[in-house]
Amino acid sequence: MNNEIRVRFAPSPTGPLHIGGVRTALYNYLFARQKGGKMILRIEDTDQTRFVPGAEQYIIEALTWLGIEFDEGVHIGGPYGPYRQSERKPLYREYADQLLRDGHAYYAFDTPEELDARRKECETRKEVFQYDCTTRTSMRNSLTLPADEVKRLIDSGTPYVVRFMFPDDTEITVDDLIRGRVTMNSRLLDDKVLFKSDGMPTYHLANIVDDHLMKISHVIRGEEWLPSAPLHVMLYKAFGWQDTMPQFAHLPLLLKPEGNGKLSKRDGDRLGFPVFPLDWTDPKTGEQSSGYRERGYLPEAVVNMLALLGWNPGDDREMMSMNDLIQLFSIDHISKSGARFNVEKARWFNHEYLQKVSDTELARLFEPQLQAHGVGASPDYVATVCGLMKERISFPSELWDTCHYFFVAPDSYDPAAIKKRWKPGMTTHMQKVIDILQSVPFEHDAIHHALIDEYITANGYNIGQIMNSLRLAVVGTTVGPDMITLMLTIGKEETISRVRRAIDTIGEV
Repeated sequence: MNNEIRVRFAPSPTGPLHIGGVRTALYNYLFARQKGGKMILRIEDTDQTRFVPGAEQYIIEALTWLGIEFDEGVHIGGPYGPYRQSERKPLYREYADQLLRDGHAYYAFDTPEELDARRKECETRKEVFQYDCTTRTSMRNSLTLPADEVKRLIDSGTPYVVRFMFPDDTEITVDDLIRGRVTMNSRLLDDKVLFKSDGMPTYHLANIVDDHLMKISHVIRGEEWLPSAPLHVMLYKAFGWQDTMPQFAHLPLLLKPEGNGKLSKRDGDRLGFPVFPLDWTDPKTGEQSSGYRERGYLPEAVVNMLALLGWNPGDDREMMSMNDLIQLFSIDHISKSGARFNVEKARWFNHEYLQKVSDTELARLFEPQLQAHGVGASPDYVATVCGLMKERISFPSELWDTCHYFFVAPDSYDPAAIKKRWKPGMTTHMQKVIDILQSVPFEHDAIHHALIDEYITANGYNIGQIMNSLRLAVVGTTVGPDMITLMLTIGKEETISRVRRAIDTIGEV
């Protein structure tokens, strides 16, 4: 076991980074920072057929936006580089050869057609074909062919793969920090391909070699890799690296908001939430997928929300900054069972974090919406409005719909509100409101005293009826903040102008 804590996040550049992958990166980061260790970004691009241009840069940009920092990696270098597996290609051949020499691997010359034939043969018997310790003796490989035939095939350029050779009928134990001891018999495991016919290693070989050479102390990854863990343990033993083998922790799955199974892009499309951190356009198909950043989620909210999907601090606290999470994080508190994604909870977190954003910053985020509607207003005024209204929104994109009436007078009035609030005699009341606003100092206490205390309450009028009609006149509907605060914000002349217009437009009923 290494003394220094070193963890890695090792995604494949096959498309946008799924939010489940972001959570894996986050847990690695929290663990490394809490332990004073190192965090490494390694790009695992051994499967060139699935490589997608732009995916690597997307991964880096997404993690940077979320505040997940690296000490070494493909984008910043470090003492154990290169950190892109395609640039380490010659290295893996050496280790594949070592396994072959030591009898832990073998050459397999079976063609795709031959393997298909075996699968179909098994299907007729309602069995599933697996290339393993029970079937390999009947296949075309270096275990069944004479040595000179193996040499001839290799020398003639016949395609082959290198497979790991599991020992027969052996119990393999994986000690997992989340799930405890997991034991599996080798007869249940297939002899995985370690080196492909295209000269590239598979994930399994490259992953183990790189983790060893980069001195990785803990492998914190998704539950989907748990079935591969016995192979990885056996590879460490085959190389003689068992004393420095990292500790494993397999994270629970992120589950759909409803129903069974893993959270997928389809769930996001169907229920209207992102499953990727940033917007992504598929370079091959042009298909667009939305991201948390562009939807108006704050990175702090996404981090806080993700941290609690599968982990808890040991109590019921919910709002935690990145520094809080680093201090509190513990693998002991990671759940074994899957974590169900909660769309409303994600919105709630964003709402809470949006309240912490300064009014000035929120005004800056609001500016493009104002420009799109042809509205010019001073930054101070916009900031004031944002401060009044941000409790009502979860995303900056909701600002215009929530507080447009601070910037433009209504050009129509809600018919249902008119029917409910604008009763006979209301034009007289509204004219009286204008008279009061013109005669008293335009400040909160004076308006409240003159309008509510001396006019409405003292005369026994219905306060809800008159104030909601006043709101209808000023806003166009009966929603909004405290009425006097609203009038003070838009100003005396604008308020009076809007009330006059309502009197003229709605008239007496």
